[in-house]
Amino acid sequence: MSEDKTVELERRGSVLVMAINRPDRRNAVNRAVSLAMADALDLLDSDEGLRAGIITGRGGNFCSGMDLKAFIDGERPELEGRGFAGVCEAPPAKPLIAAVEGYALAGGFELALACDMIVAAEDATFGLPEAARGLVAGSGGLLRLGRRIPPGIALEYALTAAPIPASEARQWGLINRLVSPGQALEAALQLAGEISANAPLSVLMTKRIMRESRLWPDERMFDLQRPLSESAINSDDAREGARAFAEKRAPIWSGK
Repeated sequence: MSEDKTVELERRGSVLVMAINRPDRRNAVNRAVSLAMADALDLLDSDEGLRAGIITGRGGNFCSGMDLKAFIDGERPELEGRGFAGVCEAPPAKPLIAAVEGYALAGGFELALACDMIVAAEDATFGLPEAARGLVAGSGGLLRLGRRIPPGIALEYALTAAPIPASEARQWGLINRLVSPGQALEAALQLAGEISANAPLSVLMTKRIMRESRLWPDERMFDLQRPLSESAINSDDAREGARAFAEKRAPIWSGK
């Protein structure tokens, strides 16, 4: 467990579960949550025994966004170089999954969008209500939503501040797996386990290439990809994968 109980940590094999633990505030993020989450994500990336991370919330909700009471008192939840919740401006190198129950609104939706994949309960609700509050979704919501769903649809949601039911989010491809209420974390653990079964370096390079290549010019994309893909192809794990396939056994990855 984390010493700061605003974020509870649990190792589930090679997966680190990070649960925002402020159910009385619908897991609204204050500075303490952001600091604790930043520490947890540092642990995720630095611990060789961890292959993937999951962010979730306690008490039936994912996250309702910024703690407005703390904001009125002069506190800001953004960390320099990290952004909202310690992750929105600096996601980890390892795969990160959002396990969403209940509300993922405003900064909570931005937190989910900062994750690589989203697993959600059928009764979950997403949304960027900032325009209705005199604010702007400046923690990545406006930057990321239009990359995950059609830009015109993303603009409509952002300008109207309308809630997005999980079924609609699934329709637009925003959600990877839609599950029964109460099952988001278990389904996210299953997805994380499927990822963790693969070669660690291959997973890291795959995520990096898919994220960074969006900004690569067409004429240079293979040159920019080559050193990243070669680092995996030339690894010990690449040879272990080939041997395991030939010997019809499960590979034993070293991460090297």
